[in-house]
Amino acid sequence: MRHRIAVVGAGPAGLTLARVLHRHDHPVTVLERDPAPDARPPGGTLDLQEELGQLALDKAGLLAEFRALSRPEGQAMRILDPDGTVLRDWRPRPDDRAHPEIDRGQLRDLLLGPLDVEWGRGVTQVVPGTGDGVLVRFADGRQETFDLVVGADGAWSRVRRAVSSVTPHYTGVTLVETSLDDVDTRHPDLARLIGDGSVAVYGVNRGLVAQRNSGGHVRVYAQFRAPLGWHADLDQSDVEAVRSSLLALFDGWAAPVLDLLRHGGAFARRPLHVLPESHTWAHVPGVTLLGDAAHLMPPLGAGANLAMLEGAELAESVATCRGELDEVVRAFEERMWARAGRWARFTLAGLERLVSPDPAEALALFDQVQPS
Repeated sequence: MRHRIAVVGAGPAGLTLARVLHRHDHPVTVLERDPAPDARPPGGTLDLQEELGQLALDKAGLLAEFRALSRPEGQAMRILDPDGTVLRDWRPRPDDRAHPEIDRGQLRDLLLGPLDVEWGRGVTQVVPGTGDGVLVRFADGRQETFDLVVGADGAWSRVRRAVSSVTPHYTGVTLVETSLDDVDTRHPDLARLIGDGSVAVYGVNRGLVAQRNSGGHVRVYAQFRAPLGWHADLDQSDVEAVRSSLLALFDGWAAPVLDLLRHGGAFARRPLHVLPESHTWAHVPGVTLLGDAAHLMPPLGAGANLAMLEGAELAESVATCRGELDEVVRAFEERMWARAGRWARFTLAGLERLVSPDPAEALALFDQVQPS
């Protein structure tokens, strides 16, 4: 039986689901509000874990291609004191494939492959229980019906409204992102500071993290506890004004560390929001959620990994369904909620320790998850 399946959102979760369905010769409609794959920057780099994201790629038949693109050396992690003292300098073994890095753009293109995404199809409403299936209304006024609509449309999901009234809440931590290009040539001292992977510096209720991407590109993240409206009146396009505010926030830190901010380009403010760690919903026939739409967590390496595995598992269940589709989806949700709840608790506790009044908590967390 070939069910009418729509996945809303062409991020890692939605594309993984679609790619696994495609591998099983099951049709799927991918709906994405962006007008094109490169309509906006794809974001930084992701570490895909063996038992989560890599397993999902294996189910999609893409693991070998991922290994050719990924950067195992990107697993390296260095931790500094604000005065520049090196506290930890962990480097992976040459054969370590536990969680290699890959740029988000490269992962997107790998997953897209032969998929035919309907770009520029913004979903405004999902209405279950219409008799002919689940009704999807679009921003252009059109509408279509499907047997199953999967919301993989992120933190502020439109699909989520069909199953849950819960919305994300602010964690108390704000992240400001900037970047450096051609770092090995233009900023060799910073390239040495960052190494092959990431460098992190933790102080009282704040931290700086720099993460190497491919092609000499580096993403820098300033994270700190602040009210939700921190400098909301500041023009984010005024690069020097934002830079000055951040340098004042990290005043007294070592000059090489502050150079990560001094040499950054444009800045983007991102208050970190989460869904409740135990977020579930009363099952609604014909609608379900994946990834951030279902269980938005702090960005501590779990979200995309979980989302991809969920997409792969749901796709396999749908493609091999010989009974009622609704029962397959209900069973999937139960498994997803249990696993996501564990990771939500871990990442929320992790954020509390990484952006803490006691910087030693961040170091202790690193030692816990990445022992020397």
